[in-house]
Amino acid sequence: METTLRPLTLGEILDRTAELYRSNFLLLAGISSVYAGILLVLSLVQIGAQQGARALHMNTGLIVVSVIGLVVLGLIIFVVGGLSIAANTRAVGWLHLGEPASICAAYRAILPRTGRYLWLMTVTYFRAWFPCVLIYAAFATLLLYVRAKGLFAPHATHSDPQMMIVFLASSVAFLFLLLGFLVYGILMSLRYALAVPACTVENLKALQAIRRSIQLSKGSRGRIFMLGLLALIIQLGLTGLTQGFFIMVGIKNKGVIPVWMSVVQQLLAFLTNTFVQPIYATGFTLFYYDQRVRKEGYDIEHMMQSVGMTQPPPMIEAHAAVDAAPFLDRGSGHE
Repeated sequence: METTLRPLTLGEILDRTAELYRSNFLLLAGISSVYAGILLVLSLVQIGAQQGARALHMNTGLIVVSVIGLVVLGLIIFVVGGLSIAANTRAVGWLHLGEPASICAAYRAILPRTGRYLWLMTVTYFRAWFPCVLIYAAFATLLLYVRAKGLFAPHATHSDPQMMIVFLASSVAFLFLLLGFLVYGILMSLRYALAVPACTVENLKALQAIRRSIQLSKGSRGRIFMLGLLALIIQLGLTGLTQGFFIMVGIKNKGVIPVWMSVVQQLLAFLTNTFVQPIYATGFTLFYYDQRVRKEGYDIEHMMQSVGMTQPPPMIEAHAAVDAAPFLDRGSGHE
């Protein structure tokens, strides 16, 4: 698919995102389905283990299985989900420049640099959201403490007024701090929103990609926020449609739903994860290219490269020389 590079409005980026997604649905959804499929299998295994523990009346085993399942799923979401985003980003970069792409080629291009992408995502998440995690953990610790002291006991004969005042004051402080840290996390995330495309397309190391994202996103973070907000609304809408019924049944039955319903819920979650993730990757990758066009005249640079008038930037060539491998000729050649 040939494309003309030029500065795009937010509406045009959204239109281009929809166009690429629609015309390359099987490719982009296929890349995400690897992550969604692994998540589905692990979720079904966890459901089976939980049912086995219930059948044997192993309450402690049920708790252990649930905790281990949450930890494993969290790691899978971080590792495989991150690689899926990188692979989709690489594929969208090729498609946007009118070059061929495939599921296998996208994963071949990013798998040898797995550590780099995971480190990039670790650094960006830590910098943006660690304050929220910290304040939440502190408040959770406080809840456990006051519960151990019997403040919330339904049949408590007396309560400590001083402890109640401290708890209420701490709760108010927690809400204000959490709100402030949420705003901080969003602002930091906007600074780092283009780090994955920079790392993937330009073959940059993690900290270089973060600096690159800060530079490229400057002056356009309001537009990036609107793009992310629209993608979030789509995700929440799909999640509400596919998971709302199961959530209501779970609330009605105190968190317990039939096994067959849990399986159907996970199958629908597989579809949601498969369909939604490419929207984020496509939108932010297109925004990355748009910022390069606006700030660096990348449209002219790409046109000159396509007719053999210039060589790729030295930074990209240097990284490609270090990281190149026989089966990655295609991936580095597109950068």
